[in-house]
Amino acid sequence: MSQPVNLNRFRKQKARAEKKARADENAVKFGRTKSEKDLDKARDAKAKRDLDGHKRDP
Repeated sequence: MSQPVNLNRFRKQKARAEKKARADENAVKFGRTKSEKDLDKARDAKAKRDLDGHKRDP
């Protein structure tokens, strides 16, 4: 005779796997590293400084 199978365990494992797959897709689609965010912030700040430097005084 075989051992009884806990169906709740398999159901939860399947749900975890689907959730992880969805999280991986979102990480690829939306995720950026902290260094990328900092680089964009620094570039924006430099562009703003350069633009402000070209303003003429009235």
